[in-house]
Amino acid sequence: MPVELAEEHRMLQDLVAKFVEDELMPLEARIIEREIKGERLRLTKEEEAPLLAKCKELGLWALDAPEELGGANLPAIALMGVNEELSRTIVPFIFPPDSPNLHMLMTTATPEQKRKYMEPYARGEAKSAIAISEPGAGGDPSGMTTKAEMVGNQWVINGRKIWVSRVPEADFMVLMARVGSGKKHEGVTAFIVEKGTPGFEIAREIPMLGGHRTYELVFEDMRLPADAILGKVGEGFTPMQLRLNVRRLQIGAWAIGMSRRALDMMCSHVKQRRTFGALLADRQAIQWWIADAATQIHACRLMVHDAAAKLDRGEDVRQVASMIKVFATEMATEVIDNAMQSFGAMGVTKELPLQLMAQKVRVMRVYEGPTEVHRATIARRVLAAVK
Repeated sequence: MPVELAEEHRMLQDLVAKFVEDELMPLEARIIEREIKGERLRLTKEEEAPLLAKCKELGLWALDAPEELGGANLPAIALMGVNEELSRTIVPFIFPPDSPNLHMLMTTATPEQKRKYMEPYARGEAKSAIAISEPGAGGDPSGMTTKAEMVGNQWVINGRKIWVSRVPEADFMVLMARVGSGKKHEGVTAFIVEKGTPGFEIAREIPMLGGHRTYELVFEDMRLPADAILGKVGEGFTPMQLRLNVRRLQIGAWAIGMSRRALDMMCSHVKQRRTFGALLADRQAIQWWIADAATQIHACRLMVHDAAAKLDRGEDVRQVASMIKVFATEMATEVIDNAMQSFGAMGVTKELPLQLMAQKVRVMRVYEGPTEVHRATIARRVLAAVK
């Protein structure tokens, strides 16, 4: 059955769309200028402060946090519309907090951990990061080699992590490590690491496409208290998968938003650009790009909303989340590239937001599981279902 947004959720999406157009898009020129200069793509505190104040005024805060933490406790399907609108701009801004890590905390945190970490996190007063990938393991969390051992009444952790975002700004980090010598997912455990913990070092900052940064981390005899575990020993893989599934659905919504923006830009341009005596909009090649983009955006939105509704019902969405991750990122890659092509030389300058969207979606095809890994996983599940 097709899933449609409830009236109140459509109104929320409209509110976010207006926020994006009125508050964020006017800042795009500054972001483009910073990217041209090779600077980090982020808002200054002076730029971010009025945006956060506006969010609080409009109620665009802690949208999926539990009500007892002051949040709106919105369902996943409502949040897909929010993420779709936010991704129409290249301005790096989200409504606090970052949803996937919040979902992992909600399912695993003890009452004391909720008080200490979730409450300020949900209020937007604390930021988090999550460290999963490792050098040599890449998109295979089962290859995790970072070790955690109980020594006396403390956990001692040794290992390395890579491709971790937001580390310098994070007040705490969810760290995935292995307890014992199990294989695949055995022993994978989640720990909470507070900023400034001895034995934790940022080995290097890694510049990424689109002006973003990730980090490689080293843990050398890092000691954590016994209660630093998030959830239970050896049971960290399942809540980690929940976190990844939430992010993969978000990626689908982001891809829709970016594709919409690229399609709108292409349509506006080809309706006024003439070549060899005719409008580009009258060229069959351009018309097919537009038709294909509109069709794919529609299909992707149906996939994302269907998966979000299933997530809200507590169903297993791993397979559809993988399908979305593949379909959405490849769709956005094609739509944005065609939009750039329609602009000719202007399309490949750094003066338009299209090149930043192209870089972002290129990175999206790798993180939260590379396309090829998801395709293999999808095929494996389909084959296993056929008797």
